[in-house]
Amino acid sequence: MSFFTEFVRDPRTVSAVAPSSPALSDVAAAVVPRTGSPVVVELGPGTGAITAAIQRRLRGQGRHIAVEINPRFAHQLAARHPAVEVVHADATDLPGVLAQRGLSQADVVVSGLPWAAFTASHQRNLLSAVLDVLPPHGAFATFAYVHTRWAPPARRLLRSLQSRFDEVLTGRTVWANLPPALVYHCRRPMADMSPGLMSARERGDMVQIR
Repeated sequence: MSFFTEFVRDPRTVSAVAPSSPALSDVAAAVVPRTGSPVVVELGPGTGAITAAIQRRLRGQGRHIAVEINPRFAHQLAARHPAVEVVHADATDLPGVLAQRGLSQADVVVSGLPWAAFTASHQRNLLSAVLDVLPPHGAFATFAYVHTRWAPPARRLLRSLQSRFDEVLTGRTVWANLPPALVYHCRRPMADMSPGLMSARERGDMVQIR
């Protein structure tokens, strides 16, 4: 009910009517290593469904930083998960968020952001922020809803991921989610591209979608 209330208040930043299911959360969090002490950043944690899955994989190790733009979600998340460093901020400020905490990189970034609801420029800014903090061995995971997978914003996102990561794997459809979704697991980030180095196809998307 809390999630649905926030969706009604601001559907631009809360694009689903319910939190991610445990099944989807486990698939999204699968990029988090079970060993070592990784730095894991979570973008758009909402009420904490994926947060809980990440915490289970970390098992008290490493560092988990959750960046949430919704102040009510951020407050609730901090209360539910005291081991998580919850930051009320915009995900596009990710490099600055980490710098304030003495970090320049994250080993893994897991996103619950509503990419299909974002403009082309906002998607680029978010991906640039992610790439700015991922080292060559870094990994990124995000998901897309099946019913929006073929819409222009979702197709643009997938092409952007494929042009910015050496490996992009599309997971199986998680039907036990409302709505059904699939996860993109991305590894080995490549150098971010400036607008002048964007592919002709991406530039064409910008002209058509704006």
